This record gives sequence, C-alpha cells and structure tokens, in this order.
Amino acid sequence: MSEETQAKAAAGADAPQSSQAASGPGAGPRGAGRPAGGQGGRGKFFRRKKVCKFCTDKLDTIPYRDVKLLQQFVAERGKIVPRRLTGVCTTHQRRLTRAIKQARNIALLPFATRH
Repeated sequence: MSEETQAKAAAGADAPQSSQAASGPGAGPRGAGRPAGGQGGRGKFFRRKKVCKFCTDKLDTIPYRDVKLLQQFVAERGKIVPRRLTGVCTTHQRRLTRAIKQARNIALLPFATRH
C-alpha cells in the first residue's frame, strides 16, 4: 500500500461511522431514538397509572358539601379539572361534576376567581 492510501484509511477510522454527529443526548447505540431523561430515560417521562380515588375508597355518592374534597378537582381559576389529569373514572367524573355544580349554586365553591 502506498502512503496516501494508508493516510486515508487512518483518517477514515477516526471519523464517526454514521452521518450523524456522535455527541449530545441520544448518541451511541443505547441512547439512539430515546428522549433525554437522565437515569435510563425514565426521569420526567415516567408516569404512574392513575387510579380513581373514589373507586379505591368505595364511595358511591360524592358529597357536594365536602369543600376540601371538591377543591382538589377544581383549578385555581375555577375550572373543573379533566379526568385525564386527575385519574378519576368516567362515572365518578360525572358525579364529581354534578357535585361541584351543586356546591357552586349554594355558594360553597366560587364560579370563578377575581383578577
């Protein structure tokens, strides 16, 4: 082999194998295609399966007079928090909505906040 071909082969061995740069999050064989999240990619993307609070406590009726319970499901501005955020099942979300509306009508909960 000539000296020129040996120099080209040595230069090619130092370059990364793929066309992408081999630096930053997701680089290398283990992190390819994964979002950066720290320890094994589980950091901020790990979500526990939400379980209905009322099903676990075996509550059939949701008391509209229990303001502390209802405030957990109402946002700061007075909006009812959706079930995909709270983890409440469909039937209890409907009952919860009815209880919040009853509590609003008798002035236990505000309709909206002042700004």
